[in-house]
Amino acid sequence: MTVPEPSAIDLGQIFPMVQGRARTHSHILVADTKLSWQKRRGRAFMLCRSKLRCRPRCLPIRETPSMYDYDMLVIGSGPSGRRAAVQSAKLGKSVLVVEKGRRVGGVSVHTGTIPSKTLRETVLNLSGWRERGFYGRSYRVKQDIGAGDLMARLQKTLDHEVEVLEHQFSRNTVRTARGEACFVSPHEIEITSDVGEKRIVSAAHVLIACGTKPFRPDYVPFNNTTVFDSDEIIELPKLPRSLAVIGAGVIGVEYATIFSALDVAVTLIEPRPTFLDFIDKELIDEFMHELRDRNVALRLGSAVNSIEVGENGRITTKLGDGRHVTTEMLLFAAGRFGATDRLNLEAAGLKVDHRGRIGVNPATLQTEVPHIYAAGDVIGFPSLASTSMEQGRVAACHAFGLNPPPPPEYFPYGIYSVPEISTTGLTEEEVRQKGIPYEVGIARFRETSRGHIMGLNSGIMKMIFSTKTRRLLGVHILGEGATELIHIGQAVLNLKGTIDYFIENTFNYPTLAEAYKIAGLDAWNRMGR
Repeated sequence: MTVPEPSAIDLGQIFPMVQGRARTHSHILVADTKLSWQKRRGRAFMLCRSKLRCRPRCLPIRETPSMYDYDMLVIGSGPSGRRAAVQSAKLGKSVLVVEKGRRVGGVSVHTGTIPSKTLRETVLNLSGWRERGFYGRSYRVKQDIGAGDLMARLQKTLDHEVEVLEHQFSRNTVRTARGEACFVSPHEIEITSDVGEKRIVSAAHVLIACGTKPFRPDYVPFNNTTVFDSDEIIELPKLPRSLAVIGAGVIGVEYATIFSALDVAVTLIEPRPTFLDFIDKELIDEFMHELRDRNVALRLGSAVNSIEVGENGRITTKLGDGRHVTTEMLLFAAGRFGATDRLNLEAAGLKVDHRGRIGVNPATLQTEVPHIYAAGDVIGFPSLASTSMEQGRVAACHAFGLNPPPPPEYFPYGIYSVPEISTTGLTEEEVRQKGIPYEVGIARFRETSRGHIMGLNSGIMKMIFSTKTRRLLGVHILGEGATELIHIGQAVLNLKGTIDYFIENTFNYPTLAEAYKIAGLDAWNRMGR
Protein backbone atom coordinates (compact mmCIF):
# COMPACT_ATOMS: atom_id res chain seq x y z
CA MET A 1 0.00 0.00 0.00
CA THR A 2 1.40 3.37 -0.98
CA VAL A 3 1.07 6.13 1.57
CA PRO A 4 0.80 9.61 0.05
CA GLU A 5 3.72 11.78 1.10
CA PRO A 6 2.91 15.23 2.46
CA SER A 7 5.16 17.96 1.17
CA ALA A 8 6.77 18.24 4.60
CA ILE A 9 5.93 18.16 8.25
CA ASP A 10 7.13 21.15 10.24
CA LEU A 11 7.41 19.97 13.82
CA GLY A 12 7.67 23.58 14.96
CA GLN A 13 4.16 24.26 13.67
CA ILE A 14 2.52 21.23 15.28
CA PHE A 15 4.16 21.61 18.72
CA PRO A 16 1.24 22.21 21.15
CA MET A 17 0.75 24.97 23.69
CA VAL A 18 1.84 24.13 27.23
CA GLN A 19 -0.77 24.92 29.88
CA GLY A 20 -1.89 27.93 27.90
CA ARG A 21 1.67 29.26 27.44
CA ALA A 22 2.83 29.90 23.88
CA ARG A 23 6.29 28.64 22.88
CA THR A 24 7.95 32.01 22.64
CA HIS A 25 11.39 31.23 24.01
CA SER A 26 13.06 30.28 20.77
CA HIS A 27 16.52 30.14 22.35
CA ILE A 28 15.47 27.22 24.52
CA LEU A 29 14.13 24.87 21.86
CA VAL A 30 16.50 24.58 18.92
CA ALA A 31 16.32 23.52 15.29
CA ASP A 32 12.74 22.91 14.13
CA THR A 33 13.43 20.33 11.45
CA LYS A 34 11.36 19.19 8.45
CA LEU A 35 11.02 15.47 7.97
CA SER A 36 9.87 13.40 5.00
CA TRP A 37 7.09 11.01 6.01
CA GLN A 38 8.28 8.30 3.67
CA LYS A 39 11.91 8.49 4.79
CA ARG A 40 10.88 8.28 8.43
CA ARG A 41 8.80 5.20 7.66
CA GLY A 42 11.75 3.59 5.92
CA ARG A 43 14.14 4.15 8.80
CA ALA A 44 11.67 2.76 11.34
CA PHE A 45 11.04 -0.29 9.15
CA MET A 46 14.79 -1.01 8.80
CA LEU A 47 15.37 -0.61 12.52
CA CYS A 48 12.55 -2.97 13.36
CA ARG A 49 14.01 -5.63 11.09
CA SER A 50 17.71 -5.33 11.94
CA LYS A 51 17.88 -4.17 15.52
CA LEU A 52 14.77 -5.21 17.40
CA ARG A 53 14.09 -8.61 15.87
CA CYS A 54 10.38 -7.87 15.84
CA ARG A 55 7.89 -8.72 13.07
CA PRO A 56 8.66 -6.22 10.26
CA ARG A 57 6.07 -3.47 10.20
CA CYS A 58 6.06 0.21 9.33
CA LEU A 59 6.17 2.71 12.17
CA PRO A 60 5.05 6.04 10.75
CA ILE A 61 5.68 9.24 12.63
CA ARG A 62 2.69 10.32 14.64
CA GLU A 63 1.66 13.41 16.45
CA THR A 64 2.08 13.37 20.22
CA PRO A 65 -1.18 12.79 22.10
CA SER A 66 -2.65 16.10 23.18
CA MET A 67 -2.21 15.30 26.86
CA TYR A 68 1.62 15.37 26.52
CA ASP A 69 4.02 17.60 24.60
CA TYR A 70 6.52 14.81 23.93
CA ASP A 71 6.62 11.04 23.88
CA MET A 72 10.10 11.01 25.43
CA LEU A 73 11.96 13.68 27.36
CA VAL A 74 15.62 12.99 28.07
CA ILE A 75 17.50 14.86 30.81
CA GLY A 76 21.15 14.93 29.75
CA SER A 77 22.86 14.34 26.40
CA GLY A 78 25.65 11.98 27.45
CA PRO A 79 26.06 8.45 26.03
CA SER A 80 22.85 7.00 27.49
CA GLY A 81 20.80 10.14 26.82
CA ARG A 82 21.83 10.50 23.18
CA ARG A 83 21.29 6.81 22.43
CA ALA A 84 17.83 6.82 24.04
CA ALA A 85 16.86 9.98 22.17
CA VAL A 86 17.92 8.68 18.76
CA GLN A 87 16.36 5.26 19.37
CA SER A 88 13.06 6.88 20.37
CA ALA A 89 13.12 9.12 17.31
CA LYS A 90 13.78 6.15 15.02
CA LEU A 91 10.62 4.58 16.41
CA GLY A 92 8.65 7.61 15.23
CA LYS A 93 8.35 9.27 18.62
CA SER A 94 8.66 12.96 19.46
CA VAL A 95 11.75 13.58 21.59
CA LEU A 96 13.18 16.50 23.55
CA VAL A 97 16.67 16.43 25.08
CA VAL A 98 17.32 18.90 27.89
CA GLU A 99 21.00 19.79 28.36
CA LYS A 100 22.23 22.35 30.87
CA GLY A 101 25.75 22.59 29.40
CA ARG A 102 26.81 25.09 26.77
CA ARG A 103 26.87 22.34 24.14
CA VAL A 104 25.42 18.85 23.83
CA GLY A 105 27.50 15.84 24.80
CA GLY A 106 27.35 15.80 28.57
CA VAL A 107 30.20 14.94 30.92
CA SER A 108 31.43 12.20 28.57
CA VAL A 109 32.26 14.67 25.78
CA HIS A 110 33.27 17.76 27.72
CA THR A 111 34.99 16.74 30.95
CA GLY A 112 35.13 12.95 31.14
CA THR A 113 35.68 10.14 28.66
CA ILE A 114 36.66 12.00 25.49
CA PRO A 115 38.87 14.69 27.12
CA SER A 116 40.82 12.25 29.29
CA LYS A 117 41.43 9.84 26.41
CA THR A 118 42.39 12.68 24.08
CA LEU A 119 44.80 13.99 26.70
CA ARG A 120 46.28 10.51 27.05
CA GLU A 121 46.83 10.08 23.31
CA THR A 122 48.36 13.57 23.01
CA VAL A 123 50.77 12.84 25.86
CA LEU A 124 51.83 9.51 24.40
CA ASN A 125 52.44 11.07 20.99
CA LEU A 126 54.31 14.21 22.10
CA SER A 127 56.34 12.44 24.76
CA GLY A 128 57.43 9.66 22.41
CA TRP A 129 56.35 7.18 25.05
CA ARG A 130 55.74 4.34 22.62
CA GLU A 131 59.22 4.67 21.11
CA ARG A 132 61.20 4.72 24.33
CA GLY A 133 61.72 0.98 24.19
CA PHE A 134 64.04 1.64 21.24
CA TYR A 135 65.42 5.09 21.92
CA GLY A 136 65.61 5.19 25.73
CA ARG A 137 63.67 6.95 28.44
CA SER A 138 65.02 10.39 27.55
CA TYR A 139 63.50 10.27 24.05
CA ARG A 140 60.80 12.85 23.26
CA VAL A 141 59.07 13.90 20.06
CA LYS A 142 58.67 17.45 21.48
CA GLN A 143 61.18 18.57 24.05
CA ASP A 144 59.19 21.32 25.78
CA ILE A 145 55.61 20.17 26.19
CA GLY A 146 53.24 22.74 27.69
CA ALA A 147 49.59 22.81 28.69
CA GLY A 148 48.79 24.62 25.44
CA ASP A 149 50.07 21.65 23.42
CA LEU A 150 47.64 19.38 25.22
CA MET A 151 44.67 21.75 24.92
CA ALA A 152 45.05 22.32 21.16
CA ARG A 153 44.30 18.73 20.23
CA LEU A 154 41.63 18.46 22.90
CA GLN A 155 39.59 21.36 21.51
CA LYS A 156 39.67 19.97 17.98
CA THR A 157 38.45 16.60 19.22
CA LEU A 158 35.63 18.09 21.30
CA ASP A 159 34.45 20.26 18.41
CA HIS A 160 34.28 17.16 16.19
CA GLU A 161 32.36 15.14 18.78
CA VAL A 162 29.79 17.91 19.29
CA GLU A 163 29.37 18.38 15.55
CA VAL A 164 28.70 14.66 15.04
CA LEU A 165 26.18 14.58 17.89
CA GLU A 166 24.33 17.69 16.70
CA HIS A 167 24.11 16.16 13.22
CA GLN A 168 22.68 12.93 14.67
CA PHE A 169 20.01 14.89 16.53
CA SER A 170 19.14 16.97 13.48
CA ARG A 171 19.00 13.98 11.14
CA ASN A 172 16.64 12.14 13.50
CA THR A 173 14.52 15.21 14.39
CA VAL A 174 15.53 15.11 18.03
CA ARG A 175 14.89 18.54 19.51
CA THR A 176 17.14 20.03 22.16
CA ALA A 177 16.56 22.52 24.95
CA ARG A 178 19.39 24.33 26.66
CA GLY A 179 18.60 24.80 30.30
CA GLU A 180 18.32 23.12 33.69
CA ALA A 181 15.60 20.53 34.16
CA CYS A 182 13.53 20.20 37.32
CA PHE A 183 10.54 17.95 37.97
CA VAL A 184 7.24 19.69 38.72
CA SER A 185 5.25 16.46 38.69
CA PRO A 186 5.93 12.93 37.44
CA HIS A 187 5.09 13.96 33.86
CA GLU A 188 6.05 17.66 33.91
CA ILE A 189 9.52 19.18 33.70
CA GLU A 190 10.38 22.83 34.26
CA ILE A 191 13.26 24.09 32.09
CA THR A 192 15.18 27.15 33.28
CA SER A 193 17.35 28.87 30.68
CA ASP A 194 20.68 30.60 31.31
CA VAL A 195 18.93 33.95 31.58
CA GLY A 196 16.39 32.66 34.11
CA GLU A 197 13.40 32.20 31.81
CA LYS A 198 11.25 29.23 32.75
CA ARG A 199 8.82 27.02 30.87
CA ILE A 200 7.11 23.73 31.62
CA VAL A 201 6.89 20.80 29.20
CA SER A 202 5.24 17.44 29.68
CA ALA A 203 6.20 13.99 28.47
CA ALA A 204 4.72 10.52 28.43
CA HIS A 205 8.11 9.03 29.33
CA VAL A 206 11.19 10.54 30.96
CA LEU A 207 14.77 9.26 30.94
CA ILE A 208 17.12 10.64 33.58
CA ALA A 209 20.63 10.57 32.14
CA CYS A 210 22.16 13.49 34.01
CA GLY A 211 25.45 11.74 34.82
CA THR A 212 27.64 12.49 37.81
CA LYS A 213 29.74 15.26 39.30
CA PRO A 214 32.95 15.12 41.35
CA PHE A 215 32.85 14.68 45.11
CA ARG A 216 34.16 17.95 46.60
CA PRO A 217 34.60 17.66 50.38
CA ASP A 218 34.99 20.85 52.43
CA TYR A 219 38.50 20.00 53.65
CA VAL A 220 39.93 20.16 50.12
CA PRO A 221 40.92 23.78 49.18
CA PHE A 222 39.84 23.67 45.52
CA ASN A 223 41.05 26.76 43.65
CA ASN A 224 41.12 25.65 39.98
CA THR A 225 44.76 26.78 39.84
CA THR A 226 46.74 24.22 41.82
CA VAL A 227 44.01 22.08 43.44
CA PHE A 228 41.60 20.45 40.99
CA ASP A 229 38.77 17.97 40.83
CA SER A 230 38.50 15.45 37.99
CA ASP A 231 36.36 17.78 35.84
CA GLU A 232 38.72 20.74 36.18
CA ILE A 233 42.04 18.99 35.55
CA ILE A 234 41.65 19.05 31.76
CA GLU A 235 41.92 22.85 31.84
CA LEU A 236 45.03 23.08 33.98
CA PRO A 237 46.98 26.32 33.29
CA LYS A 238 50.44 24.71 33.21
CA LEU A 239 52.13 21.35 33.60
CA PRO A 240 53.35 20.73 37.16
CA ARG A 241 56.72 19.34 38.16
CA SER A 242 55.01 17.24 40.85
CA LEU A 243 51.45 16.05 41.35
CA ALA A 244 49.55 14.32 44.16
CA VAL A 245 46.50 12.29 43.12
CA ILE A 246 44.04 11.40 45.88
CA GLY A 247 41.90 8.42 44.97
CA ALA A 248 43.16 5.33 43.15
CA GLY A 249 39.95 4.57 41.32
CA VAL A 250 39.72 4.43 37.53
CA ILE A 251 39.88 8.22 37.09
CA GLY A 252 42.72 8.73 39.57
CA VAL A 253 44.81 5.91 38.11
CA GLU A 254 44.30 7.15 34.55
CA TYR A 255 45.40 10.71 35.31
CA ALA A 256 48.27 9.61 37.57
CA THR A 257 49.79 7.47 34.81
CA ILE A 258 49.15 10.07 32.09
CA PHE A 259 51.11 12.71 33.99
CA SER A 260 53.77 10.16 34.87
CA ALA A 261 54.30 9.61 31.13
CA LEU A 262 55.20 13.31 30.98
CA ASP A 263 57.92 12.68 33.59
CA VAL A 264 55.92 14.48 36.27
CA ALA A 265 56.72 13.17 39.76
CA VAL A 266 53.40 11.59 40.81
CA THR A 267 52.25 10.38 44.22
CA LEU A 268 49.10 8.24 44.20
CA ILE A 269 47.25 8.27 47.53
CA GLU A 270 44.52 5.75 48.39
CA PRO A 271 42.97 5.23 51.87
CA ARG A 272 42.34 1.54 51.17
CA PRO A 273 45.20 -0.97 51.19
CA THR A 274 44.31 -2.10 47.64
CA PHE A 275 42.89 -0.48 44.52
CA LEU A 276 40.95 -1.51 41.40
CA ASP A 277 39.74 -4.59 43.25
CA PHE A 278 37.51 -5.71 40.35
CA ILE A 279 40.62 -6.34 38.23
CA ASP A 280 42.47 -9.65 38.44
CA LYS A 281 45.02 -9.40 41.27
CA GLU A 282 47.90 -10.75 39.18
CA LEU A 283 47.41 -7.92 36.68
CA ILE A 284 47.31 -5.33 39.46
CA ASP A 285 50.56 -6.70 40.91
CA GLU A 286 52.15 -6.38 37.47
CA PHE A 287 50.73 -2.88 37.09
CA MET A 288 52.06 -1.75 40.49
CA HIS A 289 55.51 -3.05 39.57
CA GLU A 290 55.46 -0.91 36.40
CA LEU A 291 54.34 2.17 38.33
CA ARG A 292 57.12 1.81 40.88
CA ASP A 293 59.62 1.26 38.08
CA ARG A 294 58.54 4.64 36.67
CA ASN A 295 59.05 6.28 40.07
CA VAL A 296 55.33 6.68 40.84
CA ALA A 297 55.04 6.79 44.63
CA LEU A 298 52.18 4.67 45.98
CA ARG A 299 50.67 5.59 49.35
CA LEU A 300 48.15 2.81 49.92
CA GLY A 301 46.23 2.43 53.15
CA SER A 302 46.88 6.09 53.97
CA ALA A 303 43.90 8.25 54.85
CA VAL A 304 44.15 12.00 54.23
CA ASN A 305 43.99 14.06 57.42
CA SER A 306 44.33 17.53 55.89
CA ILE A 307 45.39 19.45 52.79
CA GLU A 308 47.12 22.82 53.11
CA VAL A 309 48.25 25.36 50.52
CA GLY A 310 51.39 27.14 51.72
CA GLU A 311 52.42 30.74 51.16
CA ASN A 312 54.73 29.61 48.37
CA GLY A 313 51.77 27.95 46.65
CA ARG A 314 52.96 24.41 47.29
CA ILE A 315 50.42 21.90 48.59
CA THR A 316 51.05 19.71 51.61
CA THR A 317 48.89 16.63 52.07
CA LYS A 318 49.09 15.21 55.59
CA LEU A 319 48.37 11.49 55.81
CA GLY A 320 47.07 9.42 58.68
CA ASP A 321 50.29 7.42 58.93
CA GLY A 322 52.26 10.58 59.73
CA ARG A 323 53.70 11.14 56.25
CA HIS A 324 53.52 14.47 54.44
CA VAL A 325 53.33 14.72 50.64
CA THR A 326 54.35 18.10 49.25
CA THR A 327 53.60 18.77 45.58
CA GLU A 328 53.11 21.61 43.11
CA MET A 329 49.57 20.50 42.19
CA LEU A 330 46.90 18.19 43.56
CA LEU A 331 44.11 16.26 41.88
CA PHE A 332 41.26 15.07 44.10
CA ALA A 333 39.59 12.12 42.35
CA ALA A 334 38.07 10.22 45.26
CA GLY A 335 34.61 9.47 43.95
CA ARG A 336 31.70 11.03 42.08
CA PHE A 337 28.07 11.69 42.99
CA GLY A 338 24.94 11.54 40.88
CA ALA A 339 24.08 15.02 39.57
CA THR A 340 20.52 14.69 40.86
CA ASP A 341 20.42 17.30 43.64
CA ARG A 342 18.67 19.96 41.51
CA LEU A 343 16.19 17.71 39.71
CA ASN A 344 13.58 17.90 42.50
CA LEU A 345 13.08 14.15 42.26
CA GLU A 346 10.68 14.19 45.21
CA ALA A 347 8.07 15.82 42.96
CA ALA A 348 8.34 12.81 40.67
CA GLY A 349 8.13 10.32 43.54
CA LEU A 350 11.79 9.24 43.31
CA LYS A 351 14.54 8.78 45.88
CA VAL A 352 18.33 8.55 45.64
CA ASP A 353 20.96 6.79 47.72
CA HIS A 354 23.72 8.45 49.76
CA ARG A 355 25.72 9.07 46.58
CA GLY A 356 22.88 10.64 44.63
CA ARG A 357 22.32 7.54 42.49
CA ILE A 358 18.92 6.34 41.30
CA GLY A 359 17.84 2.74 41.72
CA VAL A 360 16.45 0.96 38.64
CA ASN A 361 15.31 -2.43 37.44
CA PRO A 362 18.50 -3.62 35.68
CA ALA A 363 16.51 -5.42 32.98
CA THR A 364 14.29 -2.50 31.95
CA LEU A 365 16.04 0.56 33.48
CA GLN A 366 12.71 1.60 35.04
CA THR A 367 12.72 3.49 38.33
CA GLU A 368 10.10 3.19 41.07
CA VAL A 369 7.85 5.32 38.86
CA PRO A 370 7.15 3.09 35.82
CA HIS A 371 7.20 5.78 33.10
CA ILE A 372 10.48 7.30 34.41
CA TYR A 373 13.73 5.60 33.44
CA ALA A 374 17.35 6.22 34.44
CA ALA A 375 20.56 5.16 32.70
CA GLY A 376 24.29 5.83 32.61
CA ASP A 377 26.55 6.86 35.45
CA VAL A 378 23.62 8.12 37.55
CA ILE A 379 22.60 4.51 38.29
CA GLY A 380 26.11 3.40 39.33
CA PHE A 381 28.33 0.50 38.23
CA PRO A 382 29.72 -0.12 35.69
CA SER A 383 29.66 3.60 34.73
CA LEU A 384 31.10 3.01 31.28
CA ALA A 385 30.25 5.03 28.19
CA SER A 386 29.83 1.80 26.21
CA THR A 387 27.36 0.20 28.63
CA SER A 388 25.57 3.51 29.17
CA MET A 389 24.77 3.70 25.44
CA GLU A 390 23.21 0.25 25.53
CA GLN A 391 21.25 1.14 28.68
CA GLY A 392 19.77 4.16 26.91
CA ARG A 393 18.71 2.05 23.94
CA VAL A 394 17.14 -0.63 26.15
CA ALA A 395 15.23 2.00 28.16
CA ALA A 396 13.81 3.61 25.01
CA CYS A 397 12.77 0.26 23.54
CA HIS A 398 11.04 -0.80 26.74
CA ALA A 399 9.26 2.54 27.10
CA PHE A 400 7.58 2.04 23.74
CA GLY A 401 6.65 -1.60 24.15
CA LEU A 402 9.51 -3.28 22.33
CA ASN A 403 11.60 -6.09 23.77
CA PRO A 404 15.13 -6.08 22.36
CA PRO A 405 17.18 -9.25 22.82
CA PRO A 406 18.99 -9.47 26.17
CA PRO A 407 22.49 -8.00 26.27
CA PRO A 408 25.50 -10.31 26.11
CA GLU A 409 26.54 -11.93 29.36
CA TYR A 410 30.03 -10.41 29.29
CA PHE A 411 31.09 -6.88 28.45
CA PRO A 412 34.64 -5.48 28.28
CA TYR A 413 35.95 -3.16 30.96
CA GLY A 414 38.70 -0.77 29.84
CA ILE A 415 40.96 1.48 31.90
CA TYR A 416 42.88 3.98 29.77
CA SER A 417 45.90 4.20 32.02
CA VAL A 418 49.49 4.04 30.78
CA PRO A 419 49.68 1.11 30.10
CA GLU A 420 46.07 0.19 29.35
CA ILE A 421 44.15 -2.39 31.38
CA SER A 422 41.21 -4.31 29.97
CA THR A 423 39.29 -7.28 31.27
CA THR A 424 36.25 -9.42 30.54
CA GLY A 425 34.81 -12.50 32.22
CA LEU A 426 35.82 -13.95 35.56
CA THR A 427 38.97 -13.08 37.48
CA GLU A 428 41.07 -15.86 38.97
CA GLU A 429 39.77 -14.92 42.42
CA GLU A 430 36.15 -15.28 41.24
CA VAL A 431 36.88 -18.65 39.61
CA ARG A 432 38.31 -19.91 42.91
CA GLN A 433 35.29 -18.65 44.86
CA LYS A 434 32.97 -20.53 42.50
CA GLY A 435 35.00 -23.71 42.94
CA ILE A 436 35.56 -24.17 39.19
CA PRO A 437 38.58 -26.33 38.27
CA TYR A 438 40.72 -24.15 36.02
CA GLU A 439 44.05 -23.55 34.36
CA VAL A 440 45.77 -20.30 33.38
CA GLY A 441 47.70 -19.38 30.26
CA ILE A 442 50.08 -16.39 30.18
CA ALA A 443 51.55 -14.52 27.21
CA ARG A 444 54.04 -11.65 27.36
CA PHE A 445 53.87 -9.07 24.59
CA ARG A 446 57.64 -9.27 24.24
CA GLU A 447 57.16 -12.89 23.10
CA THR A 448 55.41 -11.68 19.94
CA SER A 449 57.22 -10.41 16.87
CA ARG A 450 54.97 -7.37 16.79
CA GLY A 451 55.98 -6.59 20.34
CA HIS A 452 59.64 -6.55 19.30
CA ILE A 453 58.86 -4.36 16.30
CA MET A 454 57.01 -1.89 18.55
CA GLY A 455 59.76 -1.91 21.15
CA LEU A 456 57.53 -3.19 23.92
CA ASN A 457 59.28 -4.21 27.11
CA SER A 458 56.08 -4.92 29.02
CA GLY A 459 52.57 -6.21 28.47
CA ILE A 460 50.83 -9.36 29.61
CA MET A 461 47.75 -11.37 28.62
CA LYS A 462 46.18 -13.79 31.07
CA MET A 463 43.53 -16.30 30.02
CA ILE A 464 41.57 -18.59 32.33
CA PHE A 465 40.01 -21.87 31.12
CA SER A 466 37.84 -24.50 32.76
CA THR A 467 39.70 -27.83 32.85
CA LYS A 468 36.35 -29.64 32.92
CA THR A 469 34.61 -28.04 29.92
CA ARG A 470 37.69 -26.42 28.30
CA ARG A 471 35.62 -23.23 28.00
CA LEU A 472 37.18 -19.79 28.28
CA LEU A 473 36.29 -18.16 31.61
CA GLY A 474 38.10 -14.83 31.51
CA VAL A 475 40.64 -12.68 29.67
CA HIS A 476 42.77 -10.02 31.36
CA ILE A 477 45.21 -7.78 29.51
CA LEU A 478 47.73 -5.18 30.64
CA GLY A 479 49.70 -3.33 27.99
CA GLU A 480 49.63 -1.48 24.69
CA GLY A 481 46.31 -1.87 22.86
CA ALA A 482 44.65 -3.83 25.66
CA THR A 483 41.28 -2.12 25.17
CA GLU A 484 41.30 -3.16 21.50
CA LEU A 485 42.60 -6.71 21.98
CA ILE A 486 40.00 -7.55 24.61
CA HIS A 487 37.17 -7.84 22.08
CA ILE A 488 38.47 -11.14 20.69
CA GLY A 489 38.22 -12.66 24.15
CA GLN A 490 34.82 -11.07 24.72
CA ALA A 491 33.45 -12.63 21.52
CA VAL A 492 34.73 -16.10 22.39
CA LEU A 493 33.34 -15.80 25.92
CA ASN A 494 29.86 -14.80 24.78
CA LEU A 495 29.85 -17.55 22.15
CA LYS A 496 30.88 -20.05 24.85
CA GLY A 497 34.08 -20.91 23.01
CA THR A 498 36.79 -23.25 24.25
CA ILE A 499 40.58 -23.32 24.31
CA ASP A 500 40.47 -25.15 20.99
CA TYR A 501 39.56 -21.94 19.17
CA PHE A 502 42.83 -20.32 20.17
CA ILE A 503 44.88 -23.42 19.44
CA GLU A 504 43.41 -24.02 16.00
CA ASN A 505 42.72 -20.47 14.81
CA THR A 506 45.09 -18.46 12.60
CA PHE A 507 45.98 -14.92 13.65
CA ASN A 508 47.55 -12.27 11.45
CA TYR A 509 51.33 -12.17 11.71
CA PRO A 510 52.91 -10.13 13.14
CA THR A 511 50.26 -8.84 15.55
CA LEU A 512 49.80 -8.46 19.27
CA ALA A 513 46.70 -10.67 18.86
CA GLU A 514 49.11 -13.61 18.55
CA ALA A 515 49.28 -13.39 22.33
CA TYR A 516 45.93 -15.20 22.38
CA LYS A 517 47.51 -18.22 20.69
CA ILE A 518 50.58 -18.08 22.94
CA ALA A 519 48.44 -17.90 26.11
CA GLY A 520 46.14 -20.61 24.80
CA LEU A 521 49.06 -22.95 24.11
CA ASP A 522 50.53 -22.15 27.53
CA ALA A 523 47.28 -23.21 29.21
CA TRP A 524 46.90 -26.25 26.90
CA ASN A 525 50.36 -27.49 27.89
CA ARG A 526 49.31 -27.42 31.54
CA MET A 527 45.92 -29.09 31.05
CA GLY A 528 45.40 -32.84 31.08
CA ARG A 529 44.81 -34.31 27.62
